[in-house]
Amino acid sequence: VQLQASGGGSVQVGGSLRLSCAASGVILSAFSRNSMVWYRQAPGKEREFVADITLSATNYADFVKGRFTISRDNVKRRVYLQMNDLEPEDTAVYYCHSTAYNSWGQGTLVTVSS
Repeated sequence: VQLQASGGGSVQVGGSLRLSCAASGVILSAFSRNSMVWYRQAPGKEREFVADITLSATNYADFVKGRFTISRDNVKRRVYLQMNDLEPEDTAVYYCHSTAYNSWGQGTLVTVSS
């Protein structure tokens, strides 16, 4: 499975971005059963969990609850991360990850400035 993340950019504090992760090389039935995860890595810090989505459940890191929403479109084989009310601390490279295939996207950079 190949993953391609996109949608990053530069925004000001309080702004919004929608990240997208497109999966290829996987059939629909397999993708729909696959748990997908967003991680992020800020400069000089370790990669950290942001959110994940399974068949019917979502989980979020405490620092994004109420601001970020993860969703998926299985037909399009895409996973999204809607990020609202962005803060400078959200500046990082965001990666999507497939747990079943242990596959990582190349990352997309989000920069939040005050």
